[in-house]
Amino acid sequence: MATQKAERLLNLVICLLSSKQFVTADYIRRNITGYNDDAQSDDAFNRMFERDKNELRDLGIPLVTGRDRLAAGSDGYRIMREHYDLPDISLDHAEAAIVAMAAAWWSTPEVSTITQTALLKLRAAGIDVRADDDDEIGFSAALSPRSVGSESALAAMLSAIGDAQPVTFAYRPGAAAASTTRTLEPWGVATYRGRWYVVGHDRDRAATRTFRLSRVAEVTPIDDPGDVTVPGDIDLQQIVSSAVDSAAGSDGGTAQIWVARDRAAGLRRIAVTTTPRELDGDQGDVLEIEIRSLGTLTRMVLGAGADAVALAPAELVGEVVAGLDTLVGVSIR
Repeated sequence: MATQKAERLLNLVICLLSSKQFVTADYIRRNITGYNDDAQSDDAFNRMFERDKNELRDLGIPLVTGRDRLAAGSDGYRIMREHYDLPDISLDHAEAAIVAMAAAWWSTPEVSTITQTALLKLRAAGIDVRADDDDEIGFSAALSPRSVGSESALAAMLSAIGDAQPVTFAYRPGAAAASTTRTLEPWGVATYRGRWYVVGHDRDRAATRTFRLSRVAEVTPIDDPGDVTVPGDIDLQQIVSSAVDSAAGSDGGTAQIWVARDRAAGLRRIAVTTTPRELDGDQGDVLEIEIRSLGTLTRMVLGAGADAVALAPAELVGEVVAGLDTLVGVSIR
């Protein structure tokens, strides 16, 4: 059975790459699968071998011709490893973010296998293109289709940004809210805590606004390309982080939460510091936790039940008390 061309070329590369001396054509013909066909004439082998050498060079593989100094005979061939091996690949933070963005967008069935294979190769080389949920790259969470939203809406929004063209779109502020039509001069897209946002000048509000892309639909370009002017000193990441933190009730401060000894593992995992303290005769610890989302932290405290008590700030305490009142009201009914 004839050896496939790709397999024959791969066998040749492996042989020439692993050899520490020049390998003659005669040796290749006798020992490499794909060339050692006894029924093949000399002319047929020579033509095949010449085509394969040219193809390897066209692929950028540094095939070298030479003769060992201490060996007599015909010229041979080698692939010098130092010329063949790629240099170490390193990505800075911004470049890693771009890789993560590409992986998040290229999630269609046609290309998902290719992108995931590429990411696995980068990780195998020691390159970290993953990030925790709270990292600004937001890689892991960004792979969720919900964080990016409609593929057609995203494509239309990116196209409008590239053309500097205003758009209208339907926007749903919350899961239970009705959609409204908004008019935006889009400046760019940024990610924060695993979600994607578009930033621009909202003509309806006459102010800078941030919109979560997963809640955007029916993007329609209006006016002419070039009608949008992006401020020169704009920092999209800062605008998004400030808007999201403000909406979540986070002021960048910390919370103090008492938890019972060996309980409330979820709260303990995100604690910055842990200080042993007794509360009302019960042994436990006071956790200091950075407030990234007041709503999320409130739900975690409520979820721990009697094993967690919010101590500060007053805003968190009020949210927890309100949540407990709601639970009591539901129980009474």
